[in-house]
Amino acid sequence: MITALIRSELPRMSGSLRRVGETVLADPAAATHGSAAELGRRTGTSQATVTRFCHALGLESYQQLLIGLAQEMGRDQAASRPTALGPRIGPDDDLEHVIGVVAEADLRALRHTADRLDREALERAAQALARARRIDVYGVGGSGVVAEETQARLFGIGCAAQAWTEVHAAETSAALLTPSDAVVAVSHSGTTREVLEPLRLAADRGATTVAITGDPRSPVAQAADVRLTSFSGETSFRRGNFGTRHSVLLIVDCLYARVAQLTYERATASIALTAHIADGHAVRGGRTGRPARGVRNRDGGSEDLRGDG
Repeated sequence: MITALIRSELPRMSGSLRRVGETVLADPAAATHGSAAELGRRTGTSQATVTRFCHALGLESYQQLLIGLAQEMGRDQAASRPTALGPRIGPDDDLEHVIGVVAEADLRALRHTADRLDREALERAAQALARARRIDVYGVGGSGVVAEETQARLFGIGCAAQAWTEVHAAETSAALLTPSDAVVAVSHSGTTREVLEPLRLAADRGATTVAITGDPRSPVAQAADVRLTSFSGETSFRRGNFGTRHSVLLIVDCLYARVAQLTYERATASIALTAHIADGHAVRGGRTGRPARGVRNRDGGSEDLRGDG
């Protein structure tokens, strides 16, 4: 999705390039009905600036930008999805508009992440995690939440995974890794020092390193053996890491599912052995406030709850 790509690259742009990007996002349809020179005049820049903007997106030409925008609008119209909502939420917008903007942003980010996800890189990452003796997951702040979610998924299928969200602990763990181990580093910006430092140390120890980031040219991405790129679903009030959370979790889910597939017997056995745990902690008995069937009472006896009916 071209518009999702523009939104993900826009924070790294400044000045005239940013003006071109904001103009295209404000009215993608208008951008498809003019030349690069016309877009330059509308943005107070130049044809050369529009060309540089396209190159900054990784496109070969302005014509490629036009084709991408036209195809995206065609898909949206075919699926009866509105294209005019955009990412903005104003103080007077009603709840229906808020829901539409948020849902559209997330869906676009998910589609774009899935479309552009490097299949070869994902396979390399999954293979490394599947055979790893131990897996470290690094992330801080909002990415720390994703790191912990990654650990929970992998741990549940029998992987020896541990999330580290504090740099001293992360570096201590990284220093103890071996070439039999693997690392997943999560950083939306790709510039977070608390993630980069243990990642580099893990690489020095010979562990296979995987980066999940919104910027494939960032230091975290460049320091990793394998790079997986997410795209942002930014809206008003949801910038940076918050805007990209769902697309990052999509990558984590794909990675998790492929690792489970590659370790099928271990994964299915782990799921079977732990399936009863959540159910065993469920409270039963409705609003009675009494313990569930089979729960010990204060006298040491066992109460059998069958409800009020």
